[in-house]
Order: sequence, then structure tokens, then C-alpha cells
Amino acid sequence: MLSQLFILSSKGDPLIHKDFRGDAPGGGTDLTDSFYRRVTALRGDQAPVFMTHDGHHFAHVRHAGLYFVATTGSAGTSPFAMVEFLNRLVTLLRDFCGPLSEKSLSGNLALVCELLEEMVDHGHIQTTSAEVLRNLLHAEPVPTKAFSLLDLGTVGLFGAETQQSRVAPGGASCRPLALPTHGEQGSRNEIFVDVVERLTVVIAANGTPMKVDVQGEIRLKSFLPSSGELRLGLTEEFCVGKSELRGYGTAVRVDDCSFHSCVQLDEFHSSRVLKVTPGQGELTLMQYQLADDPPTPLPFRLFPTVDQDPTGRLRLYLKLRCDLPPKSQALNVRLQLPVPKGVSSLAQELSSPEQTAELQPGTKSLCWSIPRCQGGSQLAATFKMAVPGPGALLELGPAALSFELPGTTCSGLRVRFLRAPGGGPGGAPQRWVRYLTHSDSYVLRL
Repeated sequence: MLSQLFILSSKGDPLIHKDFRGDAPGGGTDLTDSFYRRVTALRGDQAPVFMTHDGHHFAHVRHAGLYFVATTGSAGTSPFAMVEFLNRLVTLLRDFCGPLSEKSLSGNLALVCELLEEMVDHGHIQTTSAEVLRNLLHAEPVPTKAFSLLDLGTVGLFGAETQQSRVAPGGASCRPLALPTHGEQGSRNEIFVDVVERLTVVIAANGTPMKVDVQGEIRLKSFLPSSGELRLGLTEEFCVGKSELRGYGTAVRVDDCSFHSCVQLDEFHSSRVLKVTPGQGELTLMQYQLADDPPTPLPFRLFPTVDQDPTGRLRLYLKLRCDLPPKSQALNVRLQLPVPKGVSSLAQELSSPEQTAELQPGTKSLCWSIPRCQGGSQLAATFKMAVPGPGALLELGPAALSFELPGTTCSGLRVRFLRAPGGGPGGAPQRWVRYLTHSDSYVLRL
């Protein structure tokens, strides 16, 4: 017998809430808060599926960064039946709403609520059959895109600024794949490939990643004087979905990908080769997404220590660890941390002279800027500020980190080769490949 069912976002926001029996304190809001606090405070990479709090039993599964939680106050309810019900619910929601995300559930709120009403009656499970439920539902599904990469349009090729962007990513190195010839001195005979990824991460206070999402695209910009077939080879171990396995090395997996209509895919499934005949200008060849399971460690971890002395001054010690490989580096690292409203002054101790920190009164936040951070290094800073009282500690955080990683892809996707037609009047074209990862939203809870 189920008492409640709720679906929470990776940040703990309730997306769906159904109270089947009305026996929860505070209308169920207290239970959702209690569950999220307990599941994010646990140590380790995997939270337990079953938990108990104030006489209520929780069972939950996690899918696409969302928490699907069922509660019961009856000791006779089978916990395995609750987990099986949640798994079937996830499958049904995917069938009716498409790929699950906060956006798809919010857009199909009426459909989800109607589905739950038909599946559960006063806490008793009635049916989980898709065929039966399809005949009972009246709400129409609202289609949503599996993922959106429109924001990537603000990042121009090799960091070039577009009309929508304000700051161009700098300091990213380019790697030439072929040397220019004497015949191309008089005209531009070049082709560029840009692999750009955006990283969205939420890390709990105990260091457990709660949400990891990588959205990327491969862009091509051609200055070739004549059109011809271009062949671009990707990593041989590149696979789409969890069930596919290719090659003998470490798998480079994405959950979903799409291609431009002009890309020929007759060699993609066998040898991971994209064929295209580009004209002069810029073209997006492929878009892809990876959620929850990146092959490489997250680039940054934050270790905060907060205490308050008897005089009321708040002491905040921050240690930022860069988990990139030693030969890699992060540029334009910036940490933004909300501080209590009553703070008007700031004392600071930074571990290196190139770092800067300031208190921004307009946003009531602390800004710590690091121009360059080498992989494997640790940076530290100590801040002291006067706060109105002990309750001000609750207004501290979470921290938001922004950065760019030149020469790095979090998905592990690489360009294996880039072959362009040559031998004409201009000779062989010069080919360039650049990799760049940006932080879209990198939140670290204190």
C-alpha cells in the first residue's frame, strides 16, 4: 500500500507529488524535504534504495538525474514491490512522454497526474499495463526535444564571438593536422573542425555527483576554394546507447546523437566515418548528449571548511582541487559563492599572487578568480567576514564554478582523421582541429 509518490529534480525541487492516503505530516512537504536531505547527506557514490524516517519507509530509483520516490507507513508493504512499481512507472513515462527530463515532465504534468490516478487507487496499485492505460488516458502528450544545443550557438568557431555571446573563450590551442604548402600562400585554403562541449554538474555536499550532463557538437568551417567530399573519422570505440560496444579500447559512449541532413552515414555504423561535401561557411555536423556517466573524472572538487569565532566573524576556508590530467589546464576559472546579506567587508588570504577575490555588494556574493589552473594542482583561499548572527550561516552557498578546458572533451570523443580533397591549384588544404569544454552550470553544494 503506497502512501505517497513524488518525483524530485536533481536539485531537490518537487516536480510531481501525489498523496494517495493523506496520512503524511505537513501534506507530504516535510517528507520530500526529509528524503532529499538524507539522500544527499549520505557518504558514498550510491545511496541506499530503502530508507526509514519517522515511521515512514522510502523506496526510490534514480533515472536521468531524477528521483522517483514512493513512501508507505505500513510495515506489511513489500519494499521490492515498491521498487518494481517505480521501475515500471519510469518505463511507462518514457513510453508516454519520451526521454525523461525536468522539461518533459513539466510539459506533461496533466498526463503524468492522470496516469498515476489510473495506476493507483487510494494507495493500492491497480495496473501497470501500457495497453490498458493507453485506453484510459485522455490527456495528449506534449512532445519535447530530447536535448537542446541552441545555447552552443553563442560559442563561435575557435572561440570567435557571435552576436549572442559576450565573452569569447581564450587561450585555447589549435593543433594543425597538416602543414601548409607554398601554393596556398596567395589564397586561403583551410578547413576547421571544432568539437565543443558544455558541462552541467550538481555535486552534493558529501562530494557525490547528483547530476552530470554533457552536451556537445562537432562544427565544420570550410574555406576550400572548390567543393569535394570530406571524410572525418571519429574514435573507433564511439557508441550510441549503453547496449552498444565497439572496438577494443575504452568505450566512448553517448546517450543520443543527431546529424545534419547533408552528412552521409553509409560508413558511420561500420567505421565511424562521416562524409560530407561542404560549401564555404560554417556547418554543424553532429550534436550529442551524455548524462550521468562520463568516462573521465569531473574536472573540479571543492573542499570547504566553515566555522565562526566567538566575536561573530565567519571563517571560510576553500580548497579547490583540479582533477584534470597533469598536462591539461583550466582557464578563466571563477567561483561565485553567495554570502549572508549582512556582510559588508572581506579579509582574504590567497595561495598565489595571480588569484583575485572580491565581495560583490550588488549580488551579495564572493567572487574568486583564477586565470589558470594546472591539472592535478590544488588551490586554497581563506576568507573572513563579519556576519549578523549564527543564523546567517544558512545563507552561505551553494558555489557556482565557471571555467573552460582547452584541448579537453569530457565525453572522450576525438577526431581520428580529417581527409580533404587536395592536389588542385591550391595544393593540399591546411586542416585544424580544436577541442574545448565549457562549464554551462557547475554547482557545488556546501
